[in-house]
Amino acid sequence: MQHAPDFSIDERDAVYRAIFTRRDVRREFLPDPVPDEVLARVLMAAHHAPSVGFMQPWDFLVIRSPAVKRRVQALYRQANEEAAKMFEGERQAAYRRLKLEGIVEAPVNLCITCDRKRHGPVVVGRTHIKTMDVFSVVCAVQNLWLAARAEGLGVGWVSIFHESSLREALDIPHHIMPIAYLCVGYVSHFHERPELEKAGWLSRLPLEELLHFDGWEGCPDEGGEALRKAVREMTQGRD
Repeated sequence: MQHAPDFSIDERDAVYRAIFTRRDVRREFLPDPVPDEVLARVLMAAHHAPSVGFMQPWDFLVIRSPAVKRRVQALYRQANEEAAKMFEGERQAAYRRLKLEGIVEAPVNLCITCDRKRHGPVVVGRTHIKTMDVFSVVCAVQNLWLAARAEGLGVGWVSIFHESSLREALDIPHHIMPIAYLCVGYVSHFHERPELEKAGWLSRLPLEELLHFDGWEGCPDEGGEALRKAVREMTQGRD
C-alpha cells in the first residue's frame, strides 16, 4: 500500500503542466552546468519507468566530454545532409533552415540504450511482441523528459544518426541497441508551442479525429460521443 496514493489537485496539475509544457529543445541551451544531484534525480525517474517483465533493459551513457560531443555532432551532420536530400524543392529548403540538435551547446548528452539480451531470451510479456523491450526504454526516455521539465531542464532528442556509427563512436557493444541520444541542460526559455509547429512544418492533429471505439471502424455510442465532446471542449480551452 502506498502511503499517500491520491494526488492533491496541485500535484495533479503539476503533472499535466510538465506534460503540456515539455518541448524538444535545440537552440536554447545555456552553458550552466547541471548539478549532479539534479541529473541523478532525472536519471532515477527514468530508471523507475515501466518495463516489460520488469527487465529494465536500459543503460545510461553520460557524455560531458567536448571531444566526444564533437565526434557525435560530426556523425549527425553527415546523416543530416543525407536526410536533407530526401526532401525536394521548398520542403528541402525549409528542412535546411531547421536546427535539429544542440549536441555541443548542451552541457550534458545522454545516450539511453536497450540490452535486448538482459535476463535471457524469454521474458514475461515479450514472448510474442519482441519489441516490447525497446518500447520500455522509450518509457524511460519519457520519464526522464518530464522529470527534466519539472527541474527546469530542456531536453532535445537527436535521432538523425546511422545507428552503427553512433554505436562505434561511443564504444557501445554490438548487442546493445542505442535508442535515444538526448541533449540536456538549462535553457533560456521554453517555446509556447513545439518548434516544428511554429515553423509550419506540421500541425498538431486533433485528438477527436484520432479516437476509435470498439474497433477501427466502430461508431461511438452515447458514452463515446460524450468522450468526444469532452475532448472537443478541452481542445477549445487550450486554443
